[in-house]
Amino acid sequence: MEDCLAECAKGRHFHVITPLLESWALSQVAGTTVFLKYENVQPTGSFKIRGIGHFCQQVARKGCRHLVCSSGGNAGIAAAYAARKLGIPATVVLPEGTPLHVVWDEANLRAQELAKKDGWVNVPPFDHPLIWEGHGSLVRELKAALGTPPGALVLAVGGGGLLAGVSAGLAEVGWQHVPIIAMETQGAHCFNAAIKAGRLVTLPDITSVAKSLGAKTVAERALVCAKEFKIFSEVVEDAEAVNAVQRFLDDERMLVEPACGAALAAIYSGTLGRLQAEGCLLPSLASVVVIVCGGNNINSGELQTLKTQLGQD
Repeated sequence: MEDCLAECAKGRHFHVITPLLESWALSQVAGTTVFLKYENVQPTGSFKIRGIGHFCQQVARKGCRHLVCSSGGNAGIAAAYAARKLGIPATVVLPEGTPLHVVWDEANLRAQELAKKDGWVNVPPFDHPLIWEGHGSLVRELKAALGTPPGALVLAVGGGGLLAGVSAGLAEVGWQHVPIIAMETQGAHCFNAAIKAGRLVTLPDITSVAKSLGAKTVAERALVCAKEFKIFSEVVEDAEAVNAVQRFLDDERMLVEPACGAALAAIYSGTLGRLQAEGCLLPSLASVVVIVCGGNNINSGELQTLKTQLGQD
């Protein structure tokens, strides 16, 4: 453990610099240059390791001896990976009887109880300044790769951690004017519901197939970002997200989860073009960056099941 913590003290982060590649296929659909930020190739399969890795390193420096996380999805995988890199134990909490790929807010209660033990620290899936700070590294990579700001940035919103981190990152590099298209699926639309209500809204249940977007209440920081940055909250149907997953598989030969399909649907389902037609975005954009957030909670069988369930066969 001492060797692991020594590595941590040197400041070596747990995420990798991911590829930013131009997509010919999506550029043809969008009518403008589309760059894909491939966060699905992170060691843990999603962007989550950026923020959660940073959080875990910071608490380890302060004496944390055991990590606990209320997510069996991307956040839990990131917490477990960070714990292994740090050489400390991790406990992932899920309600009894639920599938391993499902994350529910109620598990937070048990995680918070466990975190009362001496030396234990609860790893929040999305709602913490250190998490947002870690996610901001993604924008620094965009600045290094592109040099000039894109015309728009597309991402998926679950609990709002990625949105908060990207917003902070844009401000850090002087790109705070770049519009963000924040995509959700109907049935996991806690950010859109909060935007419309002007306050935090708790969804009664997560009914979307995009379980990785399954937070019932968005982080309050996401609402603050909506006031400070140019953010367009958009909601697509599950069928559009799953269709985007299939089209992306055909176009780019990569299988991603429906939560990521929500972001890709901004291109495939015409959300980007509609925002341009409505005058929300410039009619001619220098480029568009889509964050390909992850690909853990999917396999070929699951995709086929979803397509059948949604009548896409």
